Amino acid sequence: MENRLTSALIAIRRIVRAAEFAARDLSRAAGLTPSQLLLLQLVARRGKLGAGAIADATRLSHATVTALLDKLEQRGLLVRRRDAADRRRVEVALTVEGEAILAATPDALQDIFAKRFDRLADWEQAGLVAALERVAVLLDADTIDASPVLDVGSLRRSATGPDPAA
Repeated sequence: MENRLTSALIAIRRIVRAAEFAARDLSRAAGLTPSQLLLLQLVARRGKLGAGAIADATRLSHATVTALLDKLEQRGLLVRRRDAADRRRVEVALTVEGEAILAATPDALQDIFAKRFDRLADWEQAGLVAALERVAVLLDADTIDASPVLDVGSLRRSATGPDPAA
């Protein structure tokens, strides 16, 4: 029993460390966090989007999306413009610099995971999801709001609020 517990804890720690290493490598390569990369990729794929649509698609809070947009706009990677037809609507679009940084950025950890996960048989995917959901329950993490981004984030992040360092 002790060996299984040790093996489980080591596996969890490896996953956490993989997320830490991937976030560090992404920061070094492109100066981006995994959440920022996810947002840029989404805008690149879907074209001009509003902040609400970005929040819905990424499962990030509106406050977090706004903070991410502010930082990315300050870096010149995207722009926000008012819709000509509906001045209340603000659309987000990539700049040439944003497109260039995306082209030069390595795959995010969740992209690598997604490619490998998709190759698994349906029963294996279902079993893996069930096991991971159970681990979340065992760690009292099942009620924490989370997006599908493998990001360790700031230690200042609360379980309910946005990351001030987004």
